[in-house]
Amino acid sequence: MLHDDQDIASTNLAADTVLSCVHAINNEDFDEARTYLDDHMQFSGGLGSRDGGDAYIADMRHMKLKYSIIKLFANRDDVCLLYDLEMNGKTIYCCGWYHVHDGRINMLRVVFDPRPML
Repeated sequence: MLHDDQDIASTNLAADTVLSCVHAINNEDFDEARTYLDDHMQFSGGLGSRDGGDAYIADMRHMKLKYSIIKLFANRDDVCLLYDLEMNGKTIYCCGWYHVHDGRINMLRVVFDPRPML
């Protein structure tokens, strides 16, 4: 539960940061997407993990994923997206938990069933 205007502002900033990053990735504007990531961002997902914003963006450039957001939940610096992810001609249902610190994403954990990709 949000208690004050500062909590609401933090929640809005976090949600805007995540949505802006996802939008840039969908548009294959990876330089723009990189501006929303912390240099020391930690990523973990069903197929591995990455350390750093540059490593994450390198993967995004290669994979050219397309997000179709179904639902967004946000509380302070945490944002959760439920989305369909188009990957290698397949659509995968995913859940991503993003943490935003000082206006940049510094953690992303993604959960999905990888079997359709294997």
